[in-house]
Amino acid sequence: MSNYVTENGLLKLREQLKEIKSKMKATSQKIKEAREMGDLSENAEYHEAKNEQSYLMSKESELEQKIKNAQIISKECKTDSIQVGCVVEIEDDGEPMSYQIVGSDEADPTEGRISVDSPIGSALVGHKKGDTVKVKTPAGVSSCKVIGIR
Repeated sequence: MSNYVTENGLLKLREQLKEIKSKMKATSQKIKEAREMGDLSENAEYHEAKNEQSYLMSKESELEQKIKNAQIISKECKTDSIQVGCVVEIEDDGEPMSYQIVGSDEADPTEGRISVDSPIGSALVGHKKGDTVKVKTPAGVSSCKVIGIR
């Protein structure tokens, strides 16, 4: 499964992975020190460190997968149809709105970036200027008109 990211988004994922690997080294040291305390059955420090290690390993695997499957979003958007990376201007109930279609990791609706996996993002992809798009949301079906693509 593709993970759509900007170049900056990919850098952030790599930084997060580096940070996780650093934390894993520290956690391994905590486990070693806790083992040296003796009886592991009632060693809270040991169990806490093992839980942390498990979480970090899961996070590391998740980030490695996202980086492996990263598909860089082009800075240039073809304006003939909506695709990931485009800024889309829509009209919803007469109200103009503008969104950039991005991958899940970079989505932030308060900043005007919506995920390609969101109901509105997935509904808009492939449509052209002038199209009326039906969007299925938890609140029901609504429609919006594409007024611009850049």
